Amino acid sequence: MSRVVEGRMTHRYEGELVVFHIGMQINRWWRPDLWLPAFLAMPPMLKELGADPDSGLLGFELLFGPGGPYVVQYWSSVDKLYDYAANPSQAHRPAWTRFNRAARKAPGAIGIWHETFLVDRAESMYVSTKPLGLPKATTLVPVASNHDRARARFADGRTARV
Repeated sequence: MSRVVEGRMTHRYEGELVVFHIGMQINRWWRPDLWLPAFLAMPPMLKELGADPDSGLLGFELLFGPGGPYVVQYWSSVDKLYDYAANPSQAHRPAWTRFNRAARKAPGAIGIWHETFLVDRAESMYVSTKPLGLPKATTLVPVASNHDRARARFADGRTARV
């Protein structure tokens, strides 16, 4: 288990940064035969990506929203994200094919969504938390005295520019 990092921390990262949100909306909870296969498809993908340091996946956070689970992923490039999604020899493409086949049998039972953001700059603040989010995916650094305010962290490329 991760321990709490005391103090005021932020992240540091140089290079392209992509934030990718992907999730499922379970519209018929009483039909796990329809949504459980999609739910169980994500962990093998994350394991596959995590085992490959060249995959482009920097890190991720698993979350639960009002409609179901979702994952916030941090990637080193849009191209690596899309290359993974389209590669038939990796876990995503076959899982996507299985999902589409199942979705046609029960329209509306489960929804899948994603959002992709290419980030020019990012500001972050973590006070006495366990590692999560951007610093878990990139580098966790203490907040410098001249970066006490969010506006300063956002404006200064040394600690906030990605």
